Amino acid sequence: MVQLVPMIEEAFHAFLTQAVPDYADEHIRSGDWSAEDAVERSAAEFHSLLPDGITTPGHYLFTIYDPALQQGVGMLWFAERGPEGNRTAFVYNLWIDEPFRRRGYATQAFLAMEPYARALGLNAIALHVFGHNQAAQALYAKLGYCVTNVMMKKTLGNPADGQGDARA
Repeated sequence: MVQLVPMIEEAFHAFLTQAVPDYADEHIRSGDWSAEDAVERSAAEFHSLLPDGITTPGHYLFTIYDPALQQGVGMLWFAERGPEGNRTAFVYNLWIDEPFRRRGYATQAFLAMEPYARALGLNAIALHVFGHNQAAQALYAKLGYCVTNVMMKKTLGNPADGQGDARA
């Protein structure tokens, strides 16, 4: 079983190096942001959420550590959200390093997070997953997470370029 080890400053900077462009790419892929300003917008969101880095109150950033390998295999970040009496752990990021993917580390990290969240007095774990990320959706469903809302979008073509429906 993996251990969740509080992230150190060096690991935090390494995390931001991969997470900021990765998050920007997810928004580009989902059609939310343009490629021109996506990285800048992503960096601004990370700074807004974590103004004090790993010491931002109410945020918990961990290295996912495999004691058998004696090394980190990824990271997990969640924060406390919601009103008193209905506090939730909201997962902002889960990252498994490429060589360790598809080995059960994500599942183990989520299972290791549950007692940590309970100890903080949190009564649920919530997260957002992009619609195109079917693998993540399958993982969360397998772990007992259920859909709480769905946003949908249809991209409309411009009838002038021969795309889309010209009917009014």
